[in-house]
Amino acid sequence: MTYFRVNDKCNGCLACVQNCPATALDYEDIHQQRTLQHNMARCARCGQCWRVCPQEAIEFEHFLISPWEKVATLDLVLCRVCGESLYTTHFRRTVTDRGGREIDPLCPQHRQEIDNLAKAHFYPGRSNDKRYEDDRR
Repeated sequence: MTYFRVNDKCNGCLACVQNCPATALDYEDIHQQRTLQHNMARCARCGQCWRVCPQEAIEFEHFLISPWEKVATLDLVLCRVCGESLYTTHFRRTVTDRGGREIDPLCPQHRQEIDNLAKAHFYPGRSNDKRYEDDRR
């Protein structure tokens, strides 16, 4: 689907091509026909083409209402306690491979709760001790 569209008012004057700051517009004259071309990868969506077109032939609204396109679908790792989405399985594999250990799949809330339980178990009476917090870092 193309997002750069012109209507039948286009007379091929090339004002849009000549004024495109991103060089996203070009044309080709072959035999007895002129073809306007648009490169979405170069387009800055600045609207300059639309502003300079003397024929009001460019339908810029298509740039603004373009739909989302799916580019990848990946499996998720969920928090083992509440089921909140954390990250993808591919990301987990990358981190595990680079870090050399598995990540415990916990959301920030449940990670904190487990840390607090461990702190209370291993350091009874020191859960509010700032020295413990400094030692953890």
